[in-house]
Amino acid sequence: MKKKSKALILLGNMDIIIAGIALGALIILTFMGVIMRYVMKMPFTWLEEVQLWCMLWIVYISAGAAFRTNNHVAIEVLVEMFPEKIQKVIEILIALVVYVVLGYLFIQSIGFVQLFIRNGRSTNMLEVPYSLIYGAIPIATALMMINYTISLIDQMKSINNKEIEQEDTNE
Repeated sequence: MKKKSKALILLGNMDIIIAGIALGALIILTFMGVIMRYVMKMPFTWLEEVQLWCMLWIVYISAGAAFRTNNHVAIEVLVEMFPEKIQKVIEILIALVVYVVLGYLFIQSIGFVQLFIRNGRSTNMLEVPYSLIYGAIPIATALMMINYTISLIDQMKSINNKEIEQEDTNE
């Protein structure tokens, strides 16, 4: 198996890095906001906007990482109730449903971002364009589809390797 370079590993984990930076910023800004509001009696008027952006980017960008690491929510109990051959069919159907939902979300989010670009809408306090904030959604859904595809390919490879190993032990 080929060893990945540090640059490739860093690039592959960029979603986790971005989400981590946003989480760190959210924690620090919230802490500073509490201090400024209750100790200094000078609240940040823009804090709620930035907290919203951070939460949005954390949720959507880290979802791609969840797909890549197979840590997304799944109800495996239902699939495991069926015989093994039917389980494979159900897993294919689930993959198709996931692609349809992500594709629909991607298309709708592109339209959503385009609407914000056309309207030129921006936030009240800092006047940041909403298209930059909600741009996380199409980026994240594209990452989810890519990572889900990679995950499925890895699963198929491992299934193939197990079948080859079983054939070798049977001979």
